[in-house]
Amino acid sequence: MKLTLTAKIKILPTSEQEQLLQKTMQAYRDACNAVSEVIYKENTLVQAKLHKMTYRKLRSTFGLKSQMAQSVLKTVIAKYKTNQTNGHKRCQIAFKKPQIDLVFNRDYSLTKGLFSVNTLEGRIKVPFQTKELETYFDGTWTFGTAKLVNKHQKWFLHIPVSKEMEEANLHHICQVVGVDMGVNFLATVYDSNGQTLFFKGRHIKHKRAKYKQLRRQLQKKQTPSARRRLKKIGQRENRWMQDVNHCISKALVERYGKNTLFVLEDLTGVRQRTEKVSVNHRYEMVSWAFYDLRQKIEYKAHKHRAKVIVVDPTYTSQTCPKCGHTEKANRNKKTHTFCCRTCGYTSNDDRIGAMNLQRKGIEYIVEGTTQA
Repeated sequence: MKLTLTAKIKILPTSEQEQLLQKTMQAYRDACNAVSEVIYKENTLVQAKLHKMTYRKLRSTFGLKSQMAQSVLKTVIAKYKTNQTNGHKRCQIAFKKPQIDLVFNRDYSLTKGLFSVNTLEGRIKVPFQTKELETYFDGTWTFGTAKLVNKHQKWFLHIPVSKEMEEANLHHICQVVGVDMGVNFLATVYDSNGQTLFFKGRHIKHKRAKYKQLRRQLQKKQTPSARRRLKKIGQRENRWMQDVNHCISKALVERYGKNTLFVLEDLTGVRQRTEKVSVNHRYEMVSWAFYDLRQKIEYKAHKHRAKVIVVDPTYTSQTCPKCGHTEKANRNKKTHTFCCRTCGYTSNDDRIGAMNLQRKGIEYIVEGTTQA
């Protein structure tokens, strides 16, 4: 299977190079808006037709190089198609932030520690850092269309890198791991050795409550400085959430490694389960980035030649893993405990969920290897 990741490479332009990059990104953004206006008026996404209508203007009015003009068309068409796929109403799409999409070996290249990129005034070469990214430069990864990003006065190149990876064979699976996602424990893990691993979430919940309170105070002020502060807080919280999920997913995959089957809950089931809480605590309970955690586990697992499946979590916290008896009364949500009304087996309710997910993983392997 093909594994695609995004490598985020820091580049170090001089002040003169920064001005050139900014100027090029602004021209690219303005060109995208011009093409977007044509697409909206003409109601067409046919690239050949749009090329005839806009190519000369893109070259003369905005000063774009030939490849950049082609990239503008692809960028805008892709944005409109994404909106259609997501079911949004038809409207003229506006590109607000300066941006640029760069085609590998045409608009940009990376050789000998230098990032070579096309600008409105010709090519420039910028040093870049490969800290912890050396593996992507070993010749086995394919580079795709990159995005140039300027955040917090720092410059980055976001490059999709792809590589064909050997998929884990069900016949070679030697470890099945159930991963229950929640709030008191962000992840509860149960493996084939009967061992349980808890990633605590209570301190996460409290920190998110503080963010919520601070956000509420700033929203009441309704001043420009308060709005700027709100934006910064939101960005900081997102970075923090991403880092927490990265640490959890990394710890999981490195602990179990190759030929492991990770069994995750379907995201819909997780959200339905966390929404049934009081309004005062809904933000802390519902808005954690569970899907981001799932994505990080998936790509890290594939990279380590492990396998991930997603299953329906219905009744996983109400079913006894020992006798199979399923009853709502088995679980006490207030005390986060499970006690089977039939056999009396008692444990933490999140651990019970992980145990049942692990059992579903075993059933998946049995079914897959039997049919094969």
